[in-house]
Amino acid sequence: MNWQNTLYSLPGIIIGLTVHEYCHARAAYALGDTTAKDQGRLTLNPLRHIDIIGFIFILVAGFGWAKPVRFSPNALNHPRRDKALIAAAGPLSNLVIALILLLALRFIFPHIFTVNSRPLAGLFIVIYYAAAINLGLFLFNLIPIPPLDGSHIVFSGLNLAPETEYRIMRIGAPALFIILIVQNRIGITILPIGKIIQAIMSVFL
Repeated sequence: MNWQNTLYSLPGIIIGLTVHEYCHARAAYALGDTTAKDQGRLTLNPLRHIDIIGFIFILVAGFGWAKPVRFSPNALNHPRRDKALIAAAGPLSNLVIALILLLALRFIFPHIFTVNSRPLAGLFIVIYYAAAINLGLFLFNLIPIPPLDGSHIVFSGLNLAPETEYRIMRIGAPALFIILIVQNRIGITILPIGKIIQAIMSVFL
């Protein structure tokens, strides 16, 4: 990613990560747990959610992470169900953002572009990147590999023993990291997220 594409991507990355983590925190709070609120995560301030190392990884390597939102299962009324709801809140927020932006690109910008304007062209690119990034966050986080949200959704339905879930969690992050490194550096498509994003974008645009 060159510096110009990086600049165009920054708003989408910051908004996507911030809203994603905020919605985890909001869901946990709505379901009865105040851990995230007590830790200052019930806010749309990006500084409370973005992990600097994970953010740099996104810019340099194309994948990264934000600060995880903590919650206490013992504070939830229905721990198994609520764990899945909290996990799903983040990716679903990215899907909503992506759909709103894609609809704006599809139905609003064609009318604006009757006037030739470089600033408007730049804004179009920023929104386009933001839509693609949020689609990517939605799809990527639904993969059922720990520590991604999809794994928490699946585990909540399987009712695994805590020690079994812990062992899977321990090997999940290294396995995911290896998959991403192999895909990015060797060019083998293991997780076809990019192709799915392109297909969805082409439907709207």
